[in-house]
Amino acid sequence: MNTSLLERYVWPSAVVLLAMACALVLRPFFSAILWSVILALTTWPLYKRLRERLRGRGNLAAGSMTLLIAVALVAPIGLAAAAMAINAEPVIEIVRGWLDRGLPDPPEWLRTVPAVGAGLHERWQGVAHDRAALGSLLRPLLGPLREAALGAGRALAEGLFTLVVSTVICFFLYRDGEVVAVRCRRLVERFAGQAALPLVGVAEATIRGVVYGIIGTALAQGFLQTVGLWVAGVPGALLLGAMTVVLSLIPVGPPLVWGGSALWLYFQGEPAWAVFVFLWGALVVSTVDNVIKPLLISRGAQLPFILVLLGVGGGVLAFGFIGVFIGPTLLAVAYRLLGEWSQMRREAGISVPADSVLTRKDADCL
Repeated sequence: MNTSLLERYVWPSAVVLLAMACALVLRPFFSAILWSVILALTTWPLYKRLRERLRGRGNLAAGSMTLLIAVALVAPIGLAAAAMAINAEPVIEIVRGWLDRGLPDPPEWLRTVPAVGAGLHERWQGVAHDRAALGSLLRPLLGPLREAALGAGRALAEGLFTLVVSTVICFFLYRDGEVVAVRCRRLVERFAGQAALPLVGVAEATIRGVVYGIIGTALAQGFLQTVGLWVAGVPGALLLGAMTVVLSLIPVGPPLVWGGSALWLYFQGEPAWAVFVFLWGALVVSTVDNVIKPLLISRGAQLPFILVLLGVGGGVLAFGFIGVFIGPTLLAVAYRLLGEWSQMRREAGISVPADSVLTRKDADCL
């Protein structure tokens, strides 16, 4: 066979077919691999410091970091899934109790709500002590509520599985990350040239910015929300905290949780605890988003709200529960790289971040 023909057609076709076959094999684990890369890039500086303290014992440092990730990420999701299973039946019992006893009378302040307050008050009052009307209103909701709870449980279970797999992959990325980084740098040079290396550093900085600023803030708000609700005695505090982690990616998300919990406590005859939850949410949980987030977030994570919203929704559809974090991260990287690439078109060069990892020529990187 002609050598030029072999190099021009046969080998490229074989490489493409092999890549397609590998993609089919790895497709079920794509989200886990992607998330593990994000985690490894974000926590690599911490891993390096830990390895130095352990006198270069890479396996021990990698195992310690993997255990830390499991405790910080996998355990809360697992507890949230267990809490959902435990609290699903009590929620259904509460609805059944409403069917048997009726709703409490609506608060008078509801009348003062502009436009809709009077109508809501009248509607509430009409079904509060009419079991037939209340039953006709709530019974059709029991089935969809049960299905929604089961669907959410399945999503959490799938997300937990993905987190477990990604945590295991993280161990090998920590242990062999320096070799992987060098190979990635060579691939970038081969396909895009030296000019693309600074963009790799920008992508790395952006990933860290998103994780520290957006995802770190979400985890902090979820933790604080759980603590406040647990102290106030709200059932399902851990589950509501997990919901806060997801909803914190949008500006009005956490107030929906702590505001709803405060209303629930008020109607349960606990006005003091209702005030506590409201103040805790407004002064502590929301402060994380309004004050701490701008301090944590880097320039690489300045993502328009619409992209965050699309990243969350599209990420969930594409990757499942873990897509809540992967979606905004990918859009942030693409958004930043487009901006930097446009700048490179106007200028002769671009500055490389000093702590860049993949752009270095030695093996001290990931």
